[in-house]
Amino acid sequence: MRVVLLILRHLLAVMLLPGIVAGVVPAWIRSAQRAGDSRWLHDSWQWWLGRIGGVVAVAAGLTLAVWCVTLFARVGQGTLAPWDPTQRLVVVGPYRYLRNPMITGVAMLLAGQAIWAGSWKLAVWLAVFVAANHVYFVAVEEPGLVARFGPAYREYTARVPRWIPRRTPWSN
Repeated sequence: MRVVLLILRHLLAVMLLPGIVAGVVPAWIRSAQRAGDSRWLHDSWQWWLGRIGGVVAVAAGLTLAVWCVTLFARVGQGTLAPWDPTQRLVVVGPYRYLRNPMITGVAMLLAGQAIWAGSWKLAVWLAVFVAANHVYFVAVEEPGLVARFGPAYREYTARVPRWIPRRTPWSN
């Protein structure tokens, strides 16, 4: 029963956060905002290149996001949701290269969808997502992590960049 509850807890967080951001909103933009949006010309070289590039970006973003959710559960003993945060600081895997790989993964999903569709409106949604998350992380998330994890998080922020990955993995 405990395992089922843990799985449901993570599914809820994933469906409500990245599921809406990378699934529901882009689907709405593509359908409701179709008029006036750009699209690749069918069977043009841009269409094929956009399809291939979009699939690669979506696959990479999905892989990174799933990896991060798994680390939050296994190592952090929590979820990506602010109402059910990790109990331990996660500084393994992609978190050794940058502090916010989950957001990077979702941004890659959004970028892949914009490239795949050739949609400037999806590209605008990606920019809004990235900007909103930057503001949120600086104003809310990082001060909260400093309060929860203290010196360990301060050392981590001094060594690992927020958005641009390190060339080599950080080891604490």
